[in-house]
Amino acid sequence: MKPFQKLDGLVAPMDRANVDTDAIIPKQFLKSIKRSGFGPNLFDEWRYLDVGQPGQDNSGRPENPDFVLNQPRYQGAQILLTRDNFGCGSSREHAPWALEDYGFRVIIGPSFADIFFNNCFKNGLLPIKLDAAEVEELFAQCLGADGYRLTVDLQAQTITRADGKVIPFNVDPFRRECLLNGWDDIGLTLRRADIIRDYEARRRVEQPWLFA
Repeated sequence: MKPFQKLDGLVAPMDRANVDTDAIIPKQFLKSIKRSGFGPNLFDEWRYLDVGQPGQDNSGRPENPDFVLNQPRYQGAQILLTRDNFGCGSSREHAPWALEDYGFRVIIGPSFADIFFNNCFKNGLLPIKLDAAEVEELFAQCLGADGYRLTVDLQAQTITRADGKVIPFNVDPFRRECLLNGWDDIGLTLRRADIIRDYEARRRVEQPWLFA
C-alpha cells in the first residue's frame, strides 16, 4: 500500500447523495481479485453510454459527456468531493480498489457507509468526514473555479483551501499511522515476521507430530 502523507491535488465534485458501491464499480467487474485494473471501469454505467464488460477495451467506448469525470476540467483529479452516504450498498472491496486505481487518494464528504469507510483506509485511500456546511462551501468553490485544488496534510490533519482557509479533520490515530507508513493488514502482520518465524520453529520442536 502506498504511504499517504501530504497531497496537493485537483478536486472533482460528485454532486450526488447515496452513491452505492454498484455505481462505483458494477457487479460484472467483481470477478478479479488482483486489486488493479479497475480504474477504467470506475462509475462505468455513468461514465459510458454503453454497457461495459470485463476485459473490454474501453478506448473506443462512447463516453457520457455530461458525467463529471469526463469533463476536461476534472481530468487528473486526485480528490473526490462527495455528498451524504457515499459508498453505501454492498461491502465490495473492489470499490476503493477502483477509486485508487483511477487515481483518487482522498475522498471528502459529510458521511460515508461504514464498511466502505473502513475499506478505504485498508487500501490506501483517505476518507475525510467534514461538517455539511464545510462540504457545501467546497462544492461551491470547486464548481465555481476551473482547476480547483486542495492541500491535504495527514500528518497535521488539515485541509487547506485555495483561498487559504485551513480546515481541521480527525482521523483515528491507528488508521492515521497505518496510512502515513503505507501499512495494510498484510504489512502490519509482516512487521512481526521474526516473531512468527520463531513461533513456528518452536512449534516444530515442541509439537513435531503436527508437522509429520
